[in-house]
Amino acid sequence: MAATYLHTMFGPQARALQQAAGSRASYARMEAHAEEADMLGEREIAFIAGRDSFYMGSISETGWPYVQHRGGPRGFLKHIGGNRIGFADYRGNQQFLSTAAVAADDRVSLFLMDYPNRRRLKLIGHARGSDDPADVAALMMPGYAAEANHAFLIDVVGFDWNCPQHITPRFTEAEIRGATEPLLDDLTRLRARIAELEGRDP
Repeated sequence: MAATYLHTMFGPQARALQQAAGSRASYARMEAHAEEADMLGEREIAFIAGRDSFYMGSISETGWPYVQHRGGPRGFLKHIGGNRIGFADYRGNQQFLSTAAVAADDRVSLFLMDYPNRRRLKLIGHARGSDDPADVAALMMPGYAAEANHAFLIDVVGFDWNCPQHITPRFTEAEIRGATEPLLDDLTRLRARIAELEGRDP
């Protein structure tokens, strides 16, 4: 459940605004169940494994919030064990903004989106970078043509599932192809059958 996530994220001003809006009592009941961490369950682990991208927010060295898009093959963000997840840091523009941010302040926030099904999972945790070849190798995706000599390991503190409101369904090329190919196959068979009935070549 999201008890620890909410307890960690809510501050005095947020709680005061909730009180004024009439939502505080409900959130207070949820916060009452907060523990050291919201433990990842089968639902969260399966959702993480199904993603091919996510957004990671960190606190930059200059104190500004920074959000970075991370992408790769489906499953590149891996559940390592317990409440730890991680991913290989594929070679990019070499700005090292997230790497530097995490070195200065290890708190991160992740948004994982499932646009077709309008689902969203938010995670917060403590991250660290690793140059250990064993960590990097364990998080690489077989057959993916990308270079990495760095990895991120994240110990999840809390998570929260959001409602589908205002999430516009979006589909990848592969998802569209998978949905339309059966229809095209049916159309081909239908044309062949019509041609057969009319006594001509399809």
